[in-house]
Amino acid sequence: MKPFEDVDSGFYAEAERELEAIREERRKRFRILVCLDGTEESYEGVKIAKEIGASDDCDIILLYVRTVDQGLRSGGLQMRVARQNMLEWDLDLPGIQYLKLGRNMLIGADEQRNEWQTISSHKAIRGDPLGDNKIEYRKESGKSIVLKLKTAPDTASGILDQYELGPYNLMIIGKPSRWRGQVKSLFRMSVVQRVAMLSRCSVMIARETPGREGYLICHDGSEHSMDAVRRTAVLAQHCGKKVTLLGVAKVEEERGEVETQLASACAKLDRIGIPTEAPICDIGDPVQRILEVGKHFELITVSEYGNSRLRRLFGGSVAFDVLGAATSSVLDVK
Repeated sequence: MKPFEDVDSGFYAEAERELEAIREERRKRFRILVCLDGTEESYEGVKIAKEIGASDDCDIILLYVRTVDQGLRSGGLQMRVARQNMLEWDLDLPGIQYLKLGRNMLIGADEQRNEWQTISSHKAIRGDPLGDNKIEYRKESGKSIVLKLKTAPDTASGILDQYELGPYNLMIIGKPSRWRGQVKSLFRMSVVQRVAMLSRCSVMIARETPGREGYLICHDGSEHSMDAVRRTAVLAQHCGKKVTLLGVAKVEEERGEVETQLASACAKLDRIGIPTEAPICDIGDPVQRILEVGKHFELITVSEYGNSRLRRLFGGSVAFDVLGAATSSVLDVK
């Protein structure tokens, strides 16, 4: 058995080296994962990704997760798709149509033909004839847009598994139909809530915000929060958005300290060439004040640190509660 063990060991070692080389190359780029489910909110995520990822150093990956053997009960169809990449077929199945609509929002038809090279791949999944399918559209500049039709036991698991194949800098997902903050959410948690809780990269929940302008960035004076302020402000400048900082004091006696923190943060942004609107210092419950002020902005940025997943599940956090209750899009910077 020894020779076979050596062969297996060498094979897996080589595969791991190739995978790490791919990840290292991806770390040099800004990569956005957009999760699609056919809802208007998920396509709002595509619009946001297009705005953020307009430059050639940003890649956009559109993901649809289907459960094992979902919608493929015909034996004849199973044999056909098993031999060829599913995304190349003009089949009226939800995941394929959702991904192609997202692609068309990012790339025009003429541009697809003339400027993008197409690369297809298929990965077999045990027990499912379709497996994982991918089409990558790549420009000479190196920019890529990827359509990924992924098979998984459930949607949330598929999204989190895809993250592990990253790395990704940002995950965008449409707003949830419900958001549970009590212990029962452990067993009845929505896909969006589960992904937001367990993802290790920053997560944006996309919502339609007609008529609203600018980014509201919440700052609590901590080093991690300042890092989130800086990163989001750079993103806002890239997208041509106005930046407003918000700090919340729980009681009037803390107002002076919060105003000082806001002034310091604005000064730091000014030193790197990012102008800001007049900062807002509010008094009261942080979640409620952020929601009230934030309803006038297209995006609220919150930052999350120091709270374990278990604590968020049982007791919540400001960032996690704002993610679920806001009417604006929310970026949770991790």
